[in-house]
Amino acid sequence: MVLAEKDINVDIHFVDAENRPEDLNDLNPYDSVLTLIDRELVVYDAQIIMEYLDERYPHPPLMPVDPVSRATNRQFRYRVIRDLYSLVEDLSGANEIAAANARRTIRDNLLAISPIFLQHEYFMSDEYSLVDCCLSPLLWRLQYYGIKLTAPAKPILKYAERVFARDGFQASLSPVEREISN
Repeated sequence: MVLAEKDINVDIHFVDAENRPEDLNDLNPYDSVLTLIDRELVVYDAQIIMEYLDERYPHPPLMPVDPVSRATNRQFRYRVIRDLYSLVEDLSGANEIAAANARRTIRDNLLAISPIFLQHEYFMSDEYSLVDCCLSPLLWRLQYYGIKLTAPAKPILKYAERVFARDGFQASLSPVEREISN
């Protein structure tokens, strides 16, 4: 998504986790598929990749300029990863009780933050940022994961529509993600 927002020309190789290229194992010591190779640099954490791309290609900026706002942006992303994405593995696991609990927890967390989307166009900001790049893929997959948001979630659903309509978001969707109906 950051690549698309910044209109960076790249070669993207979609890799099946089960049939990953051998050289990927040599490049990424953490056994994860997501890996960015830029000349001699290899980066393999989504949050670090996003910040690297924002610094390497500064226009348009996706991080605030001042240190306090930058730290706040990082904290929001940390909470999204810890409070929401940490539950995704349970959603696709074989344990239906764990999946139901994960769905409920994600739904409740999204309902709790929904009112903040009445105050700003984007996540706690009037400017699109890396927090939006972090949160929006999860929102895109809510229906796929079987998470239903009720009427009090209307502000976050309107936010999701705004983000999904962005050219960068649409350009960033993989063929598989395009098939996920929303």
